[in-house]
Amino acid sequence: MRSEASTAYTFDRFVLHLERGALLADGVECSLRPKSFALLRHFVENPGRLIDRDEIMHAVWPDVFVSDDSIAQCVRDIRRALGDDAQQLLRTLPRRGYLLTAQVASGTEQPASGASAETAETVQQVAHPPPLPDKPSIAVLPFQNMSGDPEQEYFVDGMVEEIITALSRIRWLFVIARNSSFTYKGQSVDVKQIGRELGVRYVLEGSVRKGGNRVRITGQLIDAVTGAHLWADHFDGAMEEVFELQDKVASSVAGVIEPELQAAETARLVGRPTDDLAAYVLYLRAYAMVWSSARQIPEALQLLERAIERDPRYGLALAWAAFCCSRLLFDYRSENRETDRLKGTDYARRALEVAGEDPGILAHAALALASLGEDIGAMMALVDRALAHNPNYARGWHISGSLRLWAGQPDIALEHIEASLRLSPRTQIGVSLVMIGGAHFFAGRFEEAVPKLLLQIQQDQSFSHAYRVLAACYAHMGRFDDAREIMMRLRAITPVVIPDLSYLRNPADRELFLSGLRMAAGEAD
Repeated sequence: MRSEASTAYTFDRFVLHLERGALLADGVECSLRPKSFALLRHFVENPGRLIDRDEIMHAVWPDVFVSDDSIAQCVRDIRRALGDDAQQLLRTLPRRGYLLTAQVASGTEQPASGASAETAETVQQVAHPPPLPDKPSIAVLPFQNMSGDPEQEYFVDGMVEEIITALSRIRWLFVIARNSSFTYKGQSVDVKQIGRELGVRYVLEGSVRKGGNRVRITGQLIDAVTGAHLWADHFDGAMEEVFELQDKVASSVAGVIEPELQAAETARLVGRPTDDLAAYVLYLRAYAMVWSSARQIPEALQLLERAIERDPRYGLALAWAAFCCSRLLFDYRSENRETDRLKGTDYARRALEVAGEDPGILAHAALALASLGEDIGAMMALVDRALAHNPNYARGWHISGSLRLWAGQPDIALEHIEASLRLSPRTQIGVSLVMIGGAHFFAGRFEEAVPKLLLQIQQDQSFSHAYRVLAACYAHMGRFDDAREIMMRLRAITPVVIPDLSYLRNPADRELFLSGLRMAAGEAD
C-alpha cells in the first residue's frame, strides 16, 4: 500500500486530520458535519485570534448567504464534539465573534512502516497479569520531585502515601498498595502497561514542587485502558507544617478524583447486566441515567432503591434517591406527587443521618430538601458545610449555585456555577447551562440567557424547565414568535405550561417568570 503523510493539527486531547476529514479525541473519531468541520478547521488554523461573523461567512460559506443560526448550529456541533459546554477551548465573545484558546501544533502524521508498526504493537509481556477488579480500581504512582532538591523526596513520597491512604477509605474503590505502585519509581513506563501489570483501570500520577515556604502539587488521572486523560489539577499552599499540608492535599485530591472516577466508570458500566452487581454498581448506573436524560430519572430511582435495599445506610444512594424524587416533582413526571414528596423527604433525612462530613451526601440531601420546601437558608448552610469540607467539590458548587438562584441571588449563583465548571470543565456535573441561563434571566440579562438555554435544550430535549425559562425570556424580549414556538415544543413534552414556582423564594423572581410565561402562553393560544 502507498504510504502518504496526512496534514494534521493537534490541540488539547484532539487531532484534526485534514485529508481524512476527521476529528479524533484520544484516538476515537468524533462526529462532525462537513460545515462544522470546515469551521473548526478555520478556528484551528487561527488559534488565539478573534474570528468575527464576516470572516466565518467568507471561510465556510463563500458566495452563499446563511443566517446567524447556521453559524450558531456549527459552533454548538463543534462544542459538543469537544465536550466544551463550559467554553474552555472555544470562547464566545458576545457581538464580536469566537476565539479558540487552545495551543495548536501543526505538522504531518506519518503512517507507521511495517517495522515501526510492529514495534508499536510490541508490549512488555506479563506472565499472568491480574484481571481488572469488578469495581473501580486505581494505582497512585510515585510523584516526581520537581523541587531540584533530592532531600525533598521524603516529602513527595509521604504526600503520595497520604493520597493512597485517603483513596483507600472510599469503599467502592480498589486501591493498589504503595509497595506495588512504588516499584515504578524512577522509571518511564507506559500507563497502559502499568494498568495491565497492576490490574487497574485508572492511574494517578503527578509532581511536587517546593520553593521556600510554598508547595505546589500537580496531579492527573488517566484511564489505563484507553490512555485518555480524565482529570488534571494543581494544589498550592504554604508549608508551615508538612503533615497538615499532606492531609489537606490528600483530602482535596480524593474529593476531586471520586466524582471523576464515577463519571468515567458509569460510561463503562452502561449496558452491563445488573442481576448480580453490588449496591455501588446500581448507584453508578443510576448516576449515569440521571444526567443522560430527564426521561430516565424514574428508572434511575428504581436502581437507587434497589441499592438502598442492599444497604439501607448507603448515604449517596439515599441522597440521590431524594434528588430523583424531587426532580420527578419538579419536572411534573411524578405519578403520585404526595408519595414522591414523602419518599424524597424521608430519603434525604435518612441520608443526613449517615452523612457525617461527606460532601456529596450533604449537598444532594440539601438540594432535595430545598426543592421540597425546607428552609432555604438552612439548606444553603448545609451546602456551605460540604464545600468547607471539600472546596474542590465541583458538583457542590453547582448545587450551591442552584440554591442561591432559588434564594434570589442570581449573581452569586452565577459565580458558584462558574466555579463548578472551572473545577470540572469536561464533566457534565448538572444542568449547568439552564442554571447559567436562569441566572442571567432573573438578573434581566435576557440576551445573555438565550444561548445557554438553547444549548441546554439541545443537550436534553426532554428537560421541560429549560423550555419554560427560554419561553419567558423570549416573551420579555418581545420575541413572541420565538416564544410561541418554544411553548409549542414545551406542550409536546408536558401538559404543564405554568408550574408551581414556590421553590423561588423571591416574590419578584416568581412574578418575572410568571409574567413571561403568561405572555408566551398568550401568544401561543
